[in-house]
Amino acid sequence: MSIIKKQQPLRKIPATVITGFLGSGKTSLIQHLIATANGLQLAFIINEFGDLGVDKELLLGCGIENCSEGDIVELANGCICCTVADDFLPTMQLLLDKPNPPDHIIIETSGLALPKPLLKAFSWPEVSTRATVDGVIAVIDSMAVAEGLFANDPMAVQAQREADGSLDHESPLEELFEEQLQSADIIIYNKAELIPDETWGQIESQVAKHQRSRVKSLRASYGRIDASILLGLGLEAEFDLETRPSYHETSDDHDHEDFDSFIIDFEGDQLEEAFLVRLSTAIDQHDILRVKGFLSIENKPMRLAIQAVGTRIETYFDKYWPQSSERYSKLVVIGIKGLNKKSVMDTLAA
Repeated sequence: MSIIKKQQPLRKIPATVITGFLGSGKTSLIQHLIATANGLQLAFIINEFGDLGVDKELLLGCGIENCSEGDIVELANGCICCTVADDFLPTMQLLLDKPNPPDHIIIETSGLALPKPLLKAFSWPEVSTRATVDGVIAVIDSMAVAEGLFANDPMAVQAQREADGSLDHESPLEELFEEQLQSADIIIYNKAELIPDETWGQIESQVAKHQRSRVKSLRASYGRIDASILLGLGLEAEFDLETRPSYHETSDDHDHEDFDSFIIDFEGDQLEEAFLVRLSTAIDQHDILRVKGFLSIENKPMRLAIQAVGTRIETYFDKYWPQSSERYSKLVVIGIKGLNKKSVMDTLAA
């Protein structure tokens, strides 16, 4: 069980890093995140080439009122991991210095990018006190993996490599694929609608060779996964680099309806440590992706905020209970379709 307690949460702007080869479906995923952002002011740093990435015209046509041109920055000078100091850091400062900074930043990397150098950049003084890596999402083309190709058009990836004069690493396609998986907090098997049931075992076993332990994986069709699943993970990935290995340090439709969410209310005050043990057990035993909410803790004047992603549970006392209001304990649980609410409730109440 991994439990992190904070005395007082710092307000840093969260940034989600999205990796994946050309054609994996990052564009579709980001479009769906925009559509399901529920009022979040999003900003975008786009590092793709040609017409295969998400460009300004596409995002400006998203139909969201607060999706403006000033919130979209394209980095066209090469692979983002190779131009951190020249391009990425000034761009981050530009977004952070806006009079009304975004609620969340989404960074779409080139399919050639190594994720880890980008994560390290969030420890630089210019960024470290103002932004944090909310999580790393790896989007993979399920059909390409089934065919042993990793990308659906290897020739296009090679052309991208040759066109990028800034690229300072010549990683084979397989190494790039493995590095994206090894840095990921969530792995999305996109294009799931193309995969017959009997092929999933082959695909998942291939990916499992390289993903970190206890990393959640989701199947998606056309990139349809809601922002509530992928944004707001709160993982601070820049402080978790040692678990994300890198070669270069040592040399059926699954849309938002494929997730279940429900609210659990608890009566009376809770014993903090005992409850967190039960919560950890529930996460281990059920297909739970996220938990968030508040607890009334016995003999504590403040409410305990809880956020859990995978097996990592983060807690902090966020504010005093108003004397005029009744104290309560409430958790929102999000999981894979079919998540058994009664079973989860029984585990938490045991």
